[in-house]
Amino acid sequence: MNFLRGVMGGPSAGPQPSGAETIQKLCDRVASSTLLDDRRDAVRALKSLSKKYRLEVGIQAMEHLIHVLQTDRSDSEIIGYALDTLYNVISNDLEEEEQDDSEEENLPKQVDDLGSQFTEIFIKQQENVTLLLTLVEEFDFHVRWPGVKLLTSLLKQQGPQVQQIILVSPMGVSRLMDLLADSREVIRNDGVLLLQQLTKSNAAIQKIVAFENAFERLLDIITEEGNSDGGIVVEDCLLLLQNLLKNNNSNQNFFKEGSYIQRMKPWFEVGDDNCGWSAQKVTNLHLMLQLVRVLVSPTNPPGATSSCQKAMFHCGLLQQLCTILMATGVPADILTETINTVSEVIRGCQMNQDYFASVNAPSNPPRPAIVVLLMSMVNERQPFVLRCAVLYCFQCFLYKNQKGQGEIVSTLLPSTIDATGNSVSAGQLLCGGLFSTDSLSNWCAAVALAHALQENATLKEQLLRVQLATSIGNPPVSLLQQCTNILSQGDKIDRRGSKVQTRVGLLMLLCTWLSNCSIAVTHFLHNPANVPFLTGQIAENLGEEEQLVQGLCALLLGISIYYNDNSLENYRKEKLKQLIEKRIGRENFIEKLGFISKHELYSRAAQKPQPSFSSPDHMMFDHEFTKLVKELEGVISKAIYKSSEEDKKEEEVKKTLEQHDNIVTHYKKVIREQDQELEELKQRINTLTSQNEQLQATVTQQVSQIQQHKDQYNLLKVQLGKDTQHHNSHGDTFHMNGIQTEEVSKLKEELEEWKNKHELLQGQLREKDSVIEKLELEMLRSQIQLQSAEISKLQMENQKLQVMNITADPLLGDSSARAANNSELEGRLEQEIKELKSEVKALSEEKESLKQHLDSSSSTVAILQDEKSKLQQEVAESKKEQDDLLVLLADQDQKLSALKIKLKDLGVPVEDEDDIESGDQGDEDEDGDEEEQD
Repeated sequence: MNFLRGVMGGPSAGPQPSGAETIQKLCDRVASSTLLDDRRDAVRALKSLSKKYRLEVGIQAMEHLIHVLQTDRSDSEIIGYALDTLYNVISNDLEEEEQDDSEEENLPKQVDDLGSQFTEIFIKQQENVTLLLTLVEEFDFHVRWPGVKLLTSLLKQQGPQVQQIILVSPMGVSRLMDLLADSREVIRNDGVLLLQQLTKSNAAIQKIVAFENAFERLLDIITEEGNSDGGIVVEDCLLLLQNLLKNNNSNQNFFKEGSYIQRMKPWFEVGDDNCGWSAQKVTNLHLMLQLVRVLVSPTNPPGATSSCQKAMFHCGLLQQLCTILMATGVPADILTETINTVSEVIRGCQMNQDYFASVNAPSNPPRPAIVVLLMSMVNERQPFVLRCAVLYCFQCFLYKNQKGQGEIVSTLLPSTIDATGNSVSAGQLLCGGLFSTDSLSNWCAAVALAHALQENATLKEQLLRVQLATSIGNPPVSLLQQCTNILSQGDKIDRRGSKVQTRVGLLMLLCTWLSNCSIAVTHFLHNPANVPFLTGQIAENLGEEEQLVQGLCALLLGISIYYNDNSLENYRKEKLKQLIEKRIGRENFIEKLGFISKHELYSRAAQKPQPSFSSPDHMMFDHEFTKLVKELEGVISKAIYKSSEEDKKEEEVKKTLEQHDNIVTHYKKVIREQDQELEELKQRINTLTSQNEQLQATVTQQVSQIQQHKDQYNLLKVQLGKDTQHHNSHGDTFHMNGIQTEEVSKLKEELEEWKNKHELLQGQLREKDSVIEKLELEMLRSQIQLQSAEISKLQMENQKLQVMNITADPLLGDSSARAANNSELEGRLEQEIKELKSEVKALSEEKESLKQHLDSSSSTVAILQDEKSKLQQEVAESKKEQDDLLVLLADQDQKLSALKIKLKDLGVPVEDEDDIESGDQGDEDEDGDEEEQD
């Protein structure tokens, strides 16, 4: 502490003697007093002096205060005073608030140094931070709140060191996460501030906090506070969410997988009346938009960005953002950030781009949102940042979107232009901006049109058909010709803004248009004024501002050589190179070409896709164009030094490579088709296998049912046998003993029992035999109804006989009559039993029919198995054909390798086929992922 004592003795911060003596006495009391009340009073006094005598209290009392925290844990009041005192000593916030404007300028730096030095002393013993974490766990408000503030201040002063101590402390981060669940808002809110400092630039702590359910708790707080209408607490929560998600792929994936993106949609539900937004609401909504951009940033892994983009579409978040985009009364800075956010949500995502193309502005008649935005971009009265945002949105809409590119270019073609003039199209707005007198509009329109042609040779050729009417009576000129005319007359036209900016924009458009399009190169060279203009620009010794134009002219001339198909005799490759050698010099040409990549603004534009410029004058380069320069600069330099013989050999090799590529493409197509056929066969096999399994399950079920029916039949047979015996014995007894009332009653009961059993069996058969129900159900029902009627008739006759027996005069009856009645009754019973046996026989026949159905099902299974074996044989034959094709491809690859060796010997750069195929495969994978998601 010697250096601190030195500071004490300095003139700027010298303590008053009385203050120093008082502090010393108080420290002695804290250290030596045995009574807790005395120590508490001394610590309270130190707290009151700590703001005015910060340095003295920090030097003399820190050690004693830490000892109090260790030994007096049982008394929350003295712990609270000690924590407050340490906070006043370590925190710089209090000193900065009390500074007057009249104080010296170097005082804030001294204050910062003081807080950092005291923090360093406190955390030198890691046990102090661990002790503080333990105190923060205390529920007592007077302990927990000052503990949170002190820990926050420590993190502000020495963030990385304190983070590391907390990270290695057992459950250190988890203890702090409990602050978000505290019911006391002041502690919860300061807990959010603490976690902000804790998670700064530390991915490990960010992951721990995220997996401790931080997203759920923070989103709940934001919802409770009113979303964008909430106060400063919402802002703090959003800043913490940004810390957790920015540049942290793991947390971003966890956020998406946890369905938290869906919970962001209510943030952007704004009403129809958007007047009078508070400053806090603007800040909150701005941070919310930035949080969306963190999840879909172009710097994130493509797969993660794509999945977040799709999730935002499916949950309606993109639709909500587009609503804000087209709403009225939205503050300008929110509108600008919303445009930037929509841009990155749709960038490279076909589904989102298609939706954005369908959005219309609420105007009469409705206009596409793209048209409305382009109107703002080419309107020089709009703010500069808004115009940059619209340009970025248009670029993102066209990024990897050939369908959107075609729709934009089609609005320029003669067949699709609205002849009535009732509506303005995107193409007309771009042409209007391209030929405006505002240089910023020229540049934006040129870059936007270049993005419509990016990596699309077909549209580059179609754009050559665009004709423009210049003035009445004059024939129309092509868009390409008009661009070169304006480029050559740049200094003669009066423009608002930088003339260099207009020429740079046009040159970037022409370079993009002509690259990889020999037909466009031929059209450009067909104008005899173009090559002399370019060579004149390159050969001149111009100022530093014009050097950029010279470099772009050299690039355009180099593209005209490299992609020249030698269809124009006067402008063949060799003649153009001779012209360069004669009028410019090869070395001078290469030097001028290098001006582009060496420019400071080129380096800035190459860093990220979003066009962000501090002022309109710095708007020179487009991000995608920097990629084109990087790709072409080297090959053009080599092409300038090649001889005519080397060019001829290169052309021959290119043709051979094209032929080989065609062969490879053909065989790739064949293999792709065969793979598709194999996949279809596999699907058929899987379908047949599934059907086979279902049939087997059905057969098993039917076998089980048949067995059940057999068991039921056997049971019925046994029951019927018993009943027959029972009825016979009753008949004999009846015959032997004469007609008795009790025996007739028993016979009735037996018949009733048999009837009940029969009906029960009928119900079981009806439930179990569902397979044959449609064929036999009606027959069985009719038979059973007839049988029941007959049984009822027999019962009635028995009842009559009983009545007759009871009422007959015993003197008049004789044994012969009774015997006759008994014989008649036995005959009826025997007839009934015969009919039941015939019914059982019918059931047996039905079982035989079911068995035949089972045999038929078994034969169907055998047929399916036979078909399956045939399909497997066809798959084996297809694999054999594919192996033959692979052998043929291997031969072609050997030939290609030999040709590549020849090319490398000639000094021609050869692109690796593996790289090409991996790029193609990447595109296919990405498309496949999108289709699967859709």
